[in-house]
Amino acid sequence: MPDSRFFESFGPISLGRLAELTSATLADAVNAQVHVDTAAPLDRADRNAISFATRQYGAELAASQARACFVDQRTVAKAPAGCAVLITDFPQAAYARVAAALHHPKPIARHRHAIDPDALLEAAVEVGEGAIIGPGAEIGRGTVIGPYSVIGPGVTIGRNCQIGAHVSIGFAMIGDHVRILSGARIGEAGFGVAASREGPIDVPQLGRAIIQDKVTIGANACVDRGAWEDTVIGEGSKLDNLVHVGHNVRLGRNCLLAAYTGISGSVIVGDNVSFGGRAGIADHVTIGDGASIAAAAGVMKDVPAGEVWGGSPARPLRRWMRETAWVARMAHARSGGKGTGDEDQA
Repeated sequence: MPDSRFFESFGPISLGRLAELTSATLADAVNAQVHVDTAAPLDRADRNAISFATRQYGAELAASQARACFVDQRTVAKAPAGCAVLITDFPQAAYARVAAALHHPKPIARHRHAIDPDALLEAAVEVGEGAIIGPGAEIGRGTVIGPYSVIGPGVTIGRNCQIGAHVSIGFAMIGDHVRILSGARIGEAGFGVAASREGPIDVPQLGRAIIQDKVTIGANACVDRGAWEDTVIGEGSKLDNLVHVGHNVRLGRNCLLAAYTGISGSVIVGDNVSFGGRAGIADHVTIGDGASIAAAAGVMKDVPAGEVWGGSPARPLRRWMRETAWVARMAHARSGGKGTGDEDQA
C-alpha cells in the first residue's frame, strides 16, 4: 500500500467496476464481485492487490500473490490459480487507470494558513516569506525553509537542514544536515508512460524520495519519487546544479554528480561513485562501488566496481582512448595526411 502520509486510498473496488473502467474483460464472470484495495507491481502485490503482466513477465506473474491481474490474451495461461484475470490489449494502461482511481496524492493545501495547523515544527525552525508547510509535515530543530518554498503533506525534514528559495518537496523523507539549493524539485512524479488506444498515458508514481543525512542537492536539480519502490540518495552524496535522478534510482553513499548528469529510472549506484558533467546513464544499469564515469559519457550497460569509463557508448577509459586515437589516425590516413592536425591530439 502506498505511504498514507502522502497518498489517499479509495479501495476497496470490485473487479467488475474496474473492468468497466478499463474496458477489460473478466476471464471468469464469477470474479466480478471480488474486491481489491490497492494497485502494485507483480513482486509487491498481495491478496488485496491488482497488478498487470505482459508476455515478458510470464515468470513473475506465475510467482505473484496478486489477487487480480490485467493481462493480454497471450499471457492468460500463465496466471496462477486464485488470480482473477482481466483481459485487455493494453495491460499497463489499464493498471495505470486503476492505480489512479485507487490512490490519489494528498493535496498540498486545504487551508489559508502558510503553515498547516497539523504540521509539526521543532524549536528554532525558520520559515521564509511565502513558504507553505503542508498538513502532517514534520521539520526538525534548526532547519531553515527559504522564501516561497513548498513542503508537501506528510514530508519529514530532519534537523539543521538548509532549504533554499522556491524549492518544492513532496512525497519525501529528508535526513539531517541536508542542503537543497534554490529551485530544486524533490519527489515529483517520475517518467512513467503506458501505451493505450488513446495514445500514451501517465502511470501513477506511488513511491517516495528518501534523502539521507549530509546530502547536498544543487539548484534546479530534480530527484523523482519512485514508481513504487523508493528513490534513495545515499548519505553524504553531492548533486550539482541541474542534475536529474529518475524514479527508483538507488544512489550510494558519498557519490558525486557534476552538472547535467542524468540518471535514468531503476539504476543502482554503489558507494563513492563519481560522474563527470553531462554523463548519462541508461535505465536498469548497475554501477559498482568506486567507479568513475567521465564527462559526457553515455553508459548503456553495467560498470564494474572501481573502473573508469568514458565515451558513448561508454566503455573502459583506456579502451575508449585507444579506439578514439585509432579512428583519428585512420581518418588522417584516408585524407592523405591533409587533415588539420587536430587528429594527432586524440
